[in-house]
Amino acid sequence: MAIPEILQAQGGDGTPDSAAPAETASAGTAPETTAPAAIGAAAAGTAGTGLPAPPSEDPEDPEDPLTRVYTCLLARDPAQPPAYSADLAAELELPLARVESAVSALLDMGLLRRTPERAVLPVAPDEAVQRTLGPLEREMRARRQHMERTREQLMAFMPLYESHLLRLTHLRQAEYVELLTDLRAVREAITELGRTCEREVMTAQPGGGRRAEVLEEAVARDEELLRRGVRMRVLYQHTARFSSGTCAYVERIGRLGAQVRTLDDEFMRMLVFDRSTAVIPVPDDPHAAVLVREPHVVAFMVGAYERLWLEALPFETEWDRQTIMDISDELKQTIVRLLTEGLTDAAIARRLGLSVRSCRRHVADVMAALGAESRFQAGYLLAQQEREQPSP
Repeated sequence: MAIPEILQAQGGDGTPDSAAPAETASAGTAPETTAPAAIGAAAAGTAGTGLPAPPSEDPEDPEDPLTRVYTCLLARDPAQPPAYSADLAAELELPLARVESAVSALLDMGLLRRTPERAVLPVAPDEAVQRTLGPLEREMRARRQHMERTREQLMAFMPLYESHLLRLTHLRQAEYVELLTDLRAVREAITELGRTCEREVMTAQPGGGRRAEVLEEAVARDEELLRRGVRMRVLYQHTARFSSGTCAYVERIGRLGAQVRTLDDEFMRMLVFDRSTAVIPVPDDPHAAVLVREPHVVAFMVGAYERLWLEALPFETEWDRQTIMDISDELKQTIVRLLTEGLTDAAIARRLGLSVRSCRRHVADVMAALGAESRFQAGYLLAQQEREQPSP
C-alpha cells in the first residue's frame, strides 16, 4: 500500500481509528485487538518497559509465520481489498489460529495496522520503530528532564547544608578548643576551672623558680582547692629547688597534702583539671593560652604527665647535704648530655630553667673535670667517654 493510502487507513491525523466498529470479513474470524491496545497489553507484561512482548517465533526464519504473514501482505496488490486473517491463512495454507497469533504479534510490534474494517495492512519497519518506541523515548526524555529538575531543586539546598556543617564545626571547635589571647582572660579561666574542680589538678611548670607575683596569686587558689579535698600534683625542674619563693610556696601547699616533684630536663607546661580540661601555652605569646576539652587529647596529656611524674624526684623543702649533691650531679649530667648535642649555653640555660650565668658556671665545672680547654674539646672528650663505656 502506498503511504497516502496508509495514512488514509489511519485517519486524517496519522493515528489508528480506534473508534471504528469491530467487523470481520469472513465467517469464523474472531475480532482481533487493535494495535494500541495490544501494545499496552504487551507493555504490562514486560516489567513496565512500554515495549511489546517479543514474538515467540524467529523472524530470521523464512518459515516463521511472522515472516510469512508480513511477506505475504507486502506482496499483495495494493488494488486488492485489504486482507483479513482468514485470507492470509488460506493464501499461506496455515492454520487460522497460527496466522491470528502471528498477526497479533506483528500488531504488537507495530509492523501491522488495522483498517476501520479490521483488516490488516503492513507498516514500514522504521515507522514501526517510531510508533512503537517513540512514546517510550518521549517518556524517557520527560523522566530525564524531571530528574534534572529534581536534582537542581535538591542541590539548591546544598549551600544551606554546607553552612550548617561549617557552623557545627565551629561550635565543636569552640566546645573542644578555645584560644584565649588576653592574659586577664587566661587568669579568669584558670580561676574558674579551679573553682569548679572536684577531684584532681595536675600542674607542670618548667623553667626553674617561679616569680613572686605568680606564686602569690597561685597560693590562695591552690590552698582553697586542697582544703576542699582536691588532689594536687606539681612538677618543677630541679632548678626550682634553689628558689626561696618556690620553696616557701611548696612548703605551704605541702602542709595541705599537695605533692611536688622535680625533673632535670625541660617538659611541656600544662594545667589539667579533673582530667577533662587542660590549659597549655601558646608558642611565642606569653599572654595567651589554649583551653583543651577534647577527651582524647586531654587523655594523651594526662598519660604524658604520669610518665614524667614517675621519673621525677620528690621536692624536699629541708635538704641534707647528700640531696643537694645528688641534684647537683644530676644537673651536671644533663648539662654534659646537652653539651654533646651541641647546644649553646643560652639554650642549655633555657632548657634547664637556669640563668645563663649559673649555666656557664656549671659548664666550667664540667670542662674542668674533663680537663678541656674549650667547649669543642669538652664535647669531643665526652663523646669519647661515651664510646669507651661498656654496653650494658
